[in-house]
Amino acid sequence: MGKGKVALGAVVGIVVIGAVSANAGGGDGGGSDTGKGASASAQGQSGGEKGAGKAAGEKKAAFEGDGDFQVGTDVEPGTYRTTGNSDGMCYWERAKDASGELDSLLANDNVSGTGYVTVKPTDKIFKSSGCGDWEAVDPRAKGSPAATMAGDGGMFRVGADIAPGTYQSTGNTDDSCYWERAKDAEHSIDSIITNDNVSGTAVVRISSSDAYFKTSGCQDWKKTG
Repeated sequence: MGKGKVALGAVVGIVVIGAVSANAGGGDGGGSDTGKGASASAQGQSGGEKGAGKAAGEKKAAFEGDGDFQVGTDVEPGTYRTTGNSDGMCYWERAKDASGELDSLLANDNVSGTGYVTVKPTDKIFKSSGCGDWEAVDPRAKGSPAATMAGDGGMFRVGADIAPGTYQSTGNTDDSCYWERAKDAEHSIDSIITNDNVSGTAVVRISSSDAYFKTSGCQDWKKTG
């Protein structure tokens, strides 16, 4: 896969849930880097942003950010994380076979910031292009969640990277701010609890029962309640 490839799921990043049901990709698109100021980061890197949530149960890189990997041989089923990606140049894909045809696609995404994805035992191929190395993450592990997050930071794990609660993002323009509450990291349509594209001020309540929160092209988020 070339680094310039656009995920089918990227359409989700600019269309709210009522319109994405026709899209088999189910991911969200990477937006422009519009977030400003200190914010939480799911990157887990040393010397990271002040106030960043540090997730527990982190592991070293499981596999590289470029390549095609056979599930069960090269990559074990599980949840993985990639960090430090910029401008949506990281592309990943879950596939049911190695044909490379559209019908083989199970889910895909372009990532800015941090991305999480769950590779299922029934998947056959996992493709990654232009991404930071992937590390295995225990989705049940808890960390020290932060109360702010970068508006173009990608995916944040609720209870580990960010705390549940009500968040606000202000100063968004042209519906470029996309957010999504998700119940898992499989990136299917069924994974989405709710989502929206916002101009101006965005307010969303993240529940403690949510698994992940995605944000793309937004101004930074601050917890208000």
